[in-house]
Amino acid sequence: MTVLPTALDTESPEYAARRAALLEKLAALDAEHAKALAGGGEKYVARHRGRGKLLARERVELLVDPDTPFLELSPLAAWGSEYPVGASMVTGIGVVEGVECLITANDPTVRGGATNPWGLRKALRANDIALANRLPVVTMVESGGADLPSQKEIFIPGGQVFRDLTRLSAAGVPTVAVVLGNSTAGGAYIPGMSDHVIMVKERSKVFLGGPPLVKMATGEESDDESLGGAEMHARTSGLADHFAVDELDAIRQARRVVARLNHRKAHRDPDPAFVEPPKYDPEELLGIVPEDLRTPFDPREVIARIVDGSDFDEFKPLYGTSLTTGWATLHGYPVGILANAQGVLFGEESQKAAQFVQLANQRDIPLLFLHNTTGYMVGKEYEQGGIIKHGAMMINAVSNSKVPHLSVLMGASYGAGHYGMCGRAYDPRFLFAWPSAKSAVMGPQQLAGVLSIVMRQSAAAKGQPYDEEGDKALRALVEQQIEAESLPMFLSGRLYDDGVIDPRDTRTVLGICLSAIHTAPFEGVRGGFGVFRM
Repeated sequence: MTVLPTALDTESPEYAARRAALLEKLAALDAEHAKALAGGGEKYVARHRGRGKLLARERVELLVDPDTPFLELSPLAAWGSEYPVGASMVTGIGVVEGVECLITANDPTVRGGATNPWGLRKALRANDIALANRLPVVTMVESGGADLPSQKEIFIPGGQVFRDLTRLSAAGVPTVAVVLGNSTAGGAYIPGMSDHVIMVKERSKVFLGGPPLVKMATGEESDDESLGGAEMHARTSGLADHFAVDELDAIRQARRVVARLNHRKAHRDPDPAFVEPPKYDPEELLGIVPEDLRTPFDPREVIARIVDGSDFDEFKPLYGTSLTTGWATLHGYPVGILANAQGVLFGEESQKAAQFVQLANQRDIPLLFLHNTTGYMVGKEYEQGGIIKHGAMMINAVSNSKVPHLSVLMGASYGAGHYGMCGRAYDPRFLFAWPSAKSAVMGPQQLAGVLSIVMRQSAAAKGQPYDEEGDKALRALVEQQIEAESLPMFLSGRLYDDGVIDPRDTRTVLGICLSAIHTAPFEGVRGGFGVFRM
């Protein structure tokens, strides 16, 4: 009785247009992902291979269990910046010897794997995910340390990487460093602060200062091997716990280290045999979100294509109908879902959301936020009706909720509605976006219009004539700027999400995330919310 029906007409012109528009966005997304896969380009990839070395993603592929997925995180980091897409690093979640791990790998084809400002942010985000979800960390190191020309943006915050490794270890989260090349200068502290260290014969080079720096600082003559080679660290310094004869042996040993961690999940995984797939084709997710995000769509059509058996118990279906809330399971994991229906959040929706979040915390059930909101309603009637305190109630509940949160931006995610629906600032465990999504303070037309009104009023107050032609040009310029800055690739490049995903992969991505979340213990808040203004 709770299986969601569908009203989606896959034969309609509207569906075809929506599908075509999204496929076009996906093609553009694939082109940007290809840039990350290309690393430093053909020249540097060929040079790396010529040294008999594997590429970063090849190393990851050999590390994870055969035929298991690897969820890459932040693949578009640095998009739109002066640095290469991907930020010279691969991060993600994969299964190693049956253990879910947070895996990072330097891409040595991009400036020798040196860390740039966006790569640093990507590494810090990966560490946050590992700590929150108690995922063992396997770092595949080959890096010359900081990208020196940008040191002013790296040096101060860069110390957090070392701090994070020690905090992970102190929290009982294992850390493993597999040194496959250079790990020099500040990068030497990665193996230095990891619980387990594997080095490769005649490949690994770990030292605070290389031979040239040692010569300049002390006058001492030295070579790479005696200063920081794998055999020296295995036999003399004791930094290396395991000595590998080549890369493949190092990766084999890394898998054995993980197998011996005795790392257990806090929650038992559901039996896949009892997990029922959705009753509707996930391919149909491509034709649900309109090209014009001002056009509403029914989020139940999305829910029906991602939850188990398309089975959804809706909460308060007749109240606050611009927000759909209810209970489901996804890959066997229970979830509470909040999904924007008509875009705008009114007082009723805000109160409904606050109550629903409290219920999820009482039951220790993770929350999934599906975004398509233009924000909280404005206007005299709504201000007098208490929209501020109602919106504050929703934000209060979300802010103080202790169960894990997941967010997916499907369409619009504007203004304080982005906050109330657990945007990046509210620390969801994971946040992903569809290529159809947009996020900003407000829509481009609205923002440009507000600026125009303010400037017009300012001119009137000064008794000056208003330049209508200049106003038109300014509005067009502002609209263009805000449109560009609200697109998912722009936001993903700044790590405001964990990746832009194909809508058809939503169920799989969320399933991996829910499994990772259940590695760590969690418990909902019991009465520990702030003051609700009634």
